[in-house]
Amino acid sequence: MATGWLSHELYFWHDTRSAGGFLPADGRTIEPEAHSESPATKRRFRNLVDVSGLLAKLVPLEPRAATEEEILRCHTRDYLERIKALSAENGGDAGELTPFGPGGYEIALLAAGGVITAIDAVLDATVDNVYALTRPPGHHAEPDIGRGFCIFANAAIGAKHAREARGLERVAVVDWDVHHGNGTQKIFWEDPSVLTISSHQDNNYPPDSGHVHEVGGGTGEGFNLNIPLPSGSGVGAYVAAYERVVAPALRAFDPDLIIVASGLDASNMDPLARMMMHSDGYRQLTQLMLDVADDVCEGRLVVEHEGGYSSPYVPFCGLAVVEALAGTKSDIDDPYLDFFKGAGGQDLQPHQAAAIEAAEANLSRLAAV
Repeated sequence: MATGWLSHELYFWHDTRSAGGFLPADGRTIEPEAHSESPATKRRFRNLVDVSGLLAKLVPLEPRAATEEEILRCHTRDYLERIKALSAENGGDAGELTPFGPGGYEIALLAAGGVITAIDAVLDATVDNVYALTRPPGHHAEPDIGRGFCIFANAAIGAKHAREARGLERVAVVDWDVHHGNGTQKIFWEDPSVLTISSHQDNNYPPDSGHVHEVGGGTGEGFNLNIPLPSGSGVGAYVAAYERVVAPALRAFDPDLIIVASGLDASNMDPLARMMMHSDGYRQLTQLMLDVADDVCEGRLVVEHEGGYSSPYVPFCGLAVVEALAGTKSDIDDPYLDFFKGAGGQDLQPHQAAAIEAAEANLSRLAAV
């Protein structure tokens, strides 16, 4: 398989200011340090793919900036102009917990445009699949507000491009970030041409979002699926969720393209969640998505990066995903894997199975429409 790799140095220059975890340093109670959404995790991911020897075997793709017209397919004009104005001054906050420095607007355009570039490469058969290591992330961004470190809704903008510029009838967005993909859900809430699926830690971020009963509205009812998994879910729960809910939903929907919003923050080491995934779990999920893509859309699969905040461990989870996409295994082994595989609770637990069954029940809505 020909697997594309898309990234850009400017992605690592996106400035999220100093913070205490995810809260801004205020000069009184929070001592400044690196923000949780810092360049470190993604740069280390890129570097591990390089030193593994795999980067040299991937097809390099050069991102372009998204146009205003492409951004406005998902966001309001007022919001775009506000981000542009703040970026031209000294930066600011896009809305909720989304700080950025000068030039943040231009880098966010490049992130959204990078996903569009990746989609075009797959649709033009330049590559079979792609990993787009973009930054800032996008899945929390709503039409008129940035949230949770996300400025523009990268995956949603890509899906709109595939539909409106490339003429695809149906697109699916699968989000395995540990936080709910609220922005993607909101953008496509009434759109039956885009199936949105989010698996996430139940009631983490945003609060009171991503419930199993949120299935879309209007003509889009049945085309939004949430799989809120209990805290502490490991590989057993994730694989079961993807085998029992995600894969059947994708086969029923029969999309022309699958976009995966790849947050690597459901790992055992992530500081912003309480899940137990490991690199081999991400490898299994990627292989499941490849198998479904082969069945329904001639293998057309774009994986775009979202969250992941463990600087030591994100690289190994990311490398596993890229290896699976490329159908190969590098000489680099995950040195943490034996510890995490041996942790208690990796097998599917009864309360986790109950949550998956609740999400599985919504498949009947999709089948009915």
